Amino acid sequence: MGVSTVQPHFVLFPFMAQGHMIPMMDIARLLAQRGVIITIVTTHLNANRFKKVLDRAVETGLKIQVVHLYFPCLEAGLPEGCENFDMLPSMEFGVKFFDATRRLQPQVEEMLQELKPSPSCVISDMCFPWTTNVAHKFNIPRIVFHGMCCFSLLCLLNLRNWEEFEKIESDTEYFQVPGLFDKIELNKAQLVIILGATDENMKKILDQMKKAEDEAYGIVVNSFEDLEKEYVEGLMNAKNKKIWTIGPVSLCNKEKQDKAERGNKAAIDEHKCLKWLDSREQDSVLFVCLGSLSRLSTSQMVELGLGLESSKRPFIWVVRHMSDEFKKWLVEENFEERVEGQGLLIHGWAPQVLILSHPSVGAFLTHCGWNSSLEGITSGVTMITWPMFAEQFINERLIVNVIKTGVKAGTESPVMFGEEEKLGKQVSKDDIKKVIEEVMGEEMEGEMRRKRAKELGEKAKRAVEEGGSSYLNLTQLIQDVTDQANLLKGHMIPMIDIARLLAQRGVIITILTTRLNANRFKNVIDHAIETGLKIQVVHLYFPSVEAGLPEGCENFDMLPSMDLGLKFYDATKDFSPKWKKCCKK
Repeated sequence: MGVSTVQPHFVLFPFMAQGHMIPMMDIARLLAQRGVIITIVTTHLNANRFKKVLDRAVETGLKIQVVHLYFPCLEAGLPEGCENFDMLPSMEFGVKFFDATRRLQPQVEEMLQELKPSPSCVISDMCFPWTTNVAHKFNIPRIVFHGMCCFSLLCLLNLRNWEEFEKIESDTEYFQVPGLFDKIELNKAQLVIILGATDENMKKILDQMKKAEDEAYGIVVNSFEDLEKEYVEGLMNAKNKKIWTIGPVSLCNKEKQDKAERGNKAAIDEHKCLKWLDSREQDSVLFVCLGSLSRLSTSQMVELGLGLESSKRPFIWVVRHMSDEFKKWLVEENFEERVEGQGLLIHGWAPQVLILSHPSVGAFLTHCGWNSSLEGITSGVTMITWPMFAEQFINERLIVNVIKTGVKAGTESPVMFGEEEKLGKQVSKDDIKKVIEEVMGEEMEGEMRRKRAKELGEKAKRAVEEGGSSYLNLTQLIQDVTDQANLLKGHMIPMIDIARLLAQRGVIITILTTRLNANRFKNVIDHAIETGLKIQVVHLYFPSVEAGLPEGCENFDMLPSMDLGLKFYDATKDFSPKWKKCCKK
């Protein structure tokens, strides 16, 4: 097989939520730095959030373009202009948001048809299961982007396959997750959003995601091998699929401006922020940020503020989604004036990577979203874990129980988006003060925790350097996609072209293939038939499971590895009697 000289063209399609979009924008620049042409597909509003960062990348010569899609919010029953998950009034609109993204399919197909050069693959968020079918139509691999780490993905996979899980009646009783390398305990309440969806529409969406991922070519993960090597290998074996760990992708932001403008526009001037940090001693500052979607009740916000104040340690506290009652409390208690000199409050979006990478920051109170968790790990700081929902309680277990660089704040119950006032207060000001001292104090255990954190931070940086594991995995990802493009062009595509050429000369054509492969060329064949060409397609059953292949593995580009190549050829032998039977008819 010859080597392609065509520059690879990757289409990136991030889910419209900050925690999903931010790492995808980093991945876009990492790929472009390796000579890949990048097309980012998103809506106008979401594109504007990253315009400055991408414009700077383009100015340096990187081949990145953004294609804007119309987002059908009104048609899906969403408020006008609601184009990002962080704009939803409540989680009750979540299913409608997914419905709006599903309605993007015709626009995406039209866009892919017009792209030049033709795309080599689609890297799309797990939340877009329909993009697997789109990729099949255009005969290109779909690669799933997961906003989670391999540890969390393997936990969830094992729980889905564990028959005993459904038999657990209590939502608060802790159980051990099966099939892991560490003793990990969770309860059903902490997993309800990702495993126990009660809404039938949401269940259907989750099932579609799983099925589409099973059919995808591979999975790209924002993590690195030295962080969770056993779990990377465990997930590969369980999925029987290609997995590329290419993180921490946040390390592509080397300039202060890129760090400051990652995501939304920061609510504080970067120079003011850096000046404040420069005035503090090394490893003395606690950074408190609970993510773009997480919200606390008014009573819990007050307790957190009082706990930070009573710790007597310098802190930066990012306060977002404030209730009117909390705003009133800040004013009446003169809180910001009281902590002036000790604390800095940022009202809105914070330049998180810029802050975490500063030498004066020694600890991070985090909601345990994966981006934030990995950014904390990369910065070499210890963490106080305050999970809210989604897979955040699983990430907490990685930080506290596996890599042992964090301590629990004490949250046990999930805080549902829009329902925070129902839960009220989970952690008292005294508990907050105590855990801050445990993490930042001079006890031996705290010293050992800080040492482990700094060592992991160094390993994270080495992973993305030339020759590091993530650097090499990114190289392999590009090579794998290029190889797939060459393989497909070498077999099926020319045969379809030959079929049309023969039909144009009056020959009746019958194409024998499997249903999955036929679907990849359906548009081309249908168009040929509409012009009067006599072409028919006969579907053959492909015995993938019988031959020892993963279920649904009907094309060479779906093989998890070349080790299964002989089994694939063995499966094709089963076509012989079916071919003879077809010819007799």
